[in-house]
Amino acid sequence: MSGPAVEERLAALVAEIRSAERQAGRAEGSVELLGVTKGQPPELVLEATAAGLQSLGENYVQECAAKERWLRQAGAGPVSWHLLGHLQRNKARRAASLFRWIESLDSLKLARLLSAARAGSGPLIVLCEVDLTQLPGRNGFEPDRLERDWEELLTLEGIAVQGLMTVAAPGEGRRAFAACHGLAERLVARGGRALPTLSMGMSADFRDAIAEGSTRVRIGSLLFGERELHPA
Repeated sequence: MSGPAVEERLAALVAEIRSAERQAGRAEGSVELLGVTKGQPPELVLEATAAGLQSLGENYVQECAAKERWLRQAGAGPVSWHLLGHLQRNKARRAASLFRWIESLDSLKLARLLSAARAGSGPLIVLCEVDLTQLPGRNGFEPDRLERDWEELLTLEGIAVQGLMTVAAPGEGRRAFAACHGLAERLVARGGRALPTLSMGMSADFRDAIAEGSTRVRIGSLLFGERELHPA
């Protein structure tokens, strides 16, 4: 990667997040940075962990497993891995053992599989991905479907629903993030369970997400530069 080192980019990005918090009237430190390492070489990921970043997001189970092994062999500190991409059901058991967070829970069927995979273990933290784009081919619960499935999702053993995640269509950030925040408030009112995490906002729109209540922003290119192409 050309330009500033990852450590410098990380410091600048954290400063931008804190500035966005202040502009939105939010408490300092109320927004967490999740570094998105999809398609990035492990050497850059190691730089980020050495600079203090411990929460990392991946889209693919196999890519994450390879990076986890590489980092462990390189002597990196502990990492909290977050799955961001669509999880195929036949990989649910592997994902349940590898990731600390699944941010892309998109169906009740997948939730049941993850629940079964974690039987007898500590709970897997999950975020329900909400599709507010109405674009073909996008994953996630439609809001109405999530509200219908909500009660069962909260009763499943082995998983702990901690909030919502969404990806906004280009130019639709403020609308989508406000809608996701509103949905979370309705679900809290229905289920009586706190939902402390709203994972909203990426490199192009994280400032809008913070203004609309995001507690976690998922940043890749601003931190690591343009990623390598992932093999099909």
